[in-house]
Amino acid sequence: MLQLPKPTPATSPLASVDEAYEICRQVTAQYAKTFYLGTLLMPPAKRRAIWAIYLWCRRTDELVDGPQASQTTPETLDQWEQHLESIFAGHPLDDADVALVDTLERFPMDIQPFRDMIAGQRMDLYRSRYQTFEELSLYCYRVAGTVGLMSSAVLGVETGAGRPPWQPDAVYIPQEEAIALGIANQLTNILRDVGEDIQRGRVYLPLEDLDRFGYSEQDLFNGVNDERWRALMQFQIQRARQYFEDAERGIRALNRDSRWPVWTALMLYQGILDVIEANHYNVFNQRAYVPTPKKLLYLPVAWLRAQVL
Repeated sequence: MLQLPKPTPATSPLASVDEAYEICRQVTAQYAKTFYLGTLLMPPAKRRAIWAIYLWCRRTDELVDGPQASQTTPETLDQWEQHLESIFAGHPLDDADVALVDTLERFPMDIQPFRDMIAGQRMDLYRSRYQTFEELSLYCYRVAGTVGLMSSAVLGVETGAGRPPWQPDAVYIPQEEAIALGIANQLTNILRDVGEDIQRGRVYLPLEDLDRFGYSEQDLFNGVNDERWRALMQFQIQRARQYFEDAERGIRALNRDSRWPVWTALMLYQGILDVIEANHYNVFNQRAYVPTPKKLLYLPVAWLRAQVL
């Protein structure tokens, strides 16, 4: 697990900008291999910015899912939000902050998605079940849809892309599609990580969906893989794929140098759903991942889509 670095003492010099970005790169490469592959297709300035965003998101997630999570309280998250405000004010408190401060100078962003992500971690502090998909979708927006909004500022949009003929000067900002991609990724994570989550006593599948297919929480904790489970998983996978499809419409509005990496990242994550199906929906003790040779096969297809779609 990622260990959160402690704030550097005031008497110690912080890392240089290049050193800070290297920290971000190393963490991204170690903990998000599929995501990292997609970032390598970006121009250097954009990929470094995405690494900086990833590390902040990772650190935020580790507050409730990391090795020290048992010590995290609402006050811990209050302090982390104050830390965030310091970053947005241009005052880094530790080495990792240096990269994000530089990213914010190069690619101005709204602080609200960052605040919303912290709100998502607050949800993990007090609840481990979601009765409806409406409840779950709010959680997914906060912990993942926000990443789409953060990244949009870096990816950029093509002037005039998607504009209607009666609004020739309009610039289309694919915010809803960015959120949809984040939610699609999180729904995929939830399906992939069912086995890990139940070991921690967490159930992210909406309880109303379990009821719909006559599948109980006890079945889930027992790892029952029968026709009810397969039907439930098919339903969940179709939902995730719909979010991926909704996200695709926004890619054409992005800057040309961002389309290939985004298509690649989307297809790689969609591929996890294919693997879950190939594994006969066994997510209890078999982790779904896309093998490296298959990842490489996605690259030319993603490039072609970036050119023509």
